[in-house]
Amino acid sequence: MAVITSLECSRCHHHLSAETPQTLCPLCAGSLYVRYDMDKLKHTAKREDIAARAAASPSSLGMWRYASVLPDVTPVTLGEGWTPMLHSKRYPGLYVKEEGANPTGTFKARGLGLAVTMAKHYGLRHLAVPSAGNAAGALAAYAAAADIKAHIFMPQDVPFANYLEGIVYGADVTMVDGLISDCARMVGENIKAQRDANLPASEVWFDISTLKEPYRVEGKKTMGYELVEQLGWQYPDAVFYPTGGGVGLIGMWKAFEEMEQLGWVTGKRPKMYALQASGCAPVAKAFEEGKPASEFFQNAATFAAGLRVPKPYGDAIILDIVRQSGGAALAFSDEEILASILDWAKHEGIFLSPEGAAATAAYDALIANGELKPTDKVVLFNTGAGLKYTDMTAEAMHLKRPGSLPKSMPVGGIITPQ
Repeated sequence: MAVITSLECSRCHHHLSAETPQTLCPLCAGSLYVRYDMDKLKHTAKREDIAARAAASPSSLGMWRYASVLPDVTPVTLGEGWTPMLHSKRYPGLYVKEEGANPTGTFKARGLGLAVTMAKHYGLRHLAVPSAGNAAGALAAYAAAADIKAHIFMPQDVPFANYLEGIVYGADVTMVDGLISDCARMVGENIKAQRDANLPASEVWFDISTLKEPYRVEGKKTMGYELVEQLGWQYPDAVFYPTGGGVGLIGMWKAFEEMEQLGWVTGKRPKMYALQASGCAPVAKAFEEGKPASEFFQNAATFAAGLRVPKPYGDAIILDIVRQSGGAALAFSDEEILASILDWAKHEGIFLSPEGAAATAAYDALIANGELKPTDKVVLFNTGAGLKYTDMTAEAMHLKRPGSLPKSMPVGGIITPQ
């Protein structure tokens, strides 16, 4: 496993020690990246060892197969990572990275799994997070596994599964009449009040928000390692990623940089597409307007709950990656997202999350306008299992549970007796 040399600010490039837990850069409030001695890793981290190590050791399964480029700690793991890469039936170049196969049913298991691992390593006892839903469920699960108390703040209209997860895993759950930005404010206010009250350090919450600590990016970067390994250590032409907070996109870009430094992959990096819902599209709007950062998106509303982030903390990083790569940030309506859910369920057998369907809607649009060819190699992320959104998707479809069963029911093409 890799020894951390420092934490580097993504804005001003100031370096901090990783000996104690850190949140943001103390000089400019930039997000921190974990840095390793890459020259040393070139000699010790070999890509050909990954599969053999994973086969030989249960501790190297899932995303921990990349332990040689992750912090040197004892993992808190529920089996996250190494998710399926599904080849589309209809598009020869398209692969769907099925993150719904993770523990708690979403990609959030990767970032929170590693962040909670580091929290346990540091001896933290209380973790707090504002969440659009799925991060809350993942934090609750991993905190329970680590014997750490989770404090969760979520909008009151998140999918019911997210609320249930928090309660079942024993987290302290607060439902908020507002957006994730309101939840973040409340987390900050609580932490400030605890410090002002001079509570013991062990009782003060640690803010584990998106990009406000360095290790969720490290967990999410494993998606970049995986997709390249699963494609035979080659880059695809493009990556389509549903973007709320954007940690996964940022993490993958970091993974590409590391793999190139290690000599694990060569060639042109993929075009990165950040996909949003038109009801909450701060990054897509900033991209279209040529701005370096987004503005707070007013009256954010979409049934793709994970995309309802009106002002991502890492917006400038996301926009820079998208532009560097030659990709784009695009937004699609809830109607287009729902249509894509139904299309993919019927024709591919995949029940997409609404966020994942924003990516498939984008893919279909770019195929239709000729920007992409069906043979272009594209990896598209379904960031969560559609079954976690049954209430939201059913509501979008205006579908309700039948009040009673009909007197006769079709079964396998046969009508049963009345």
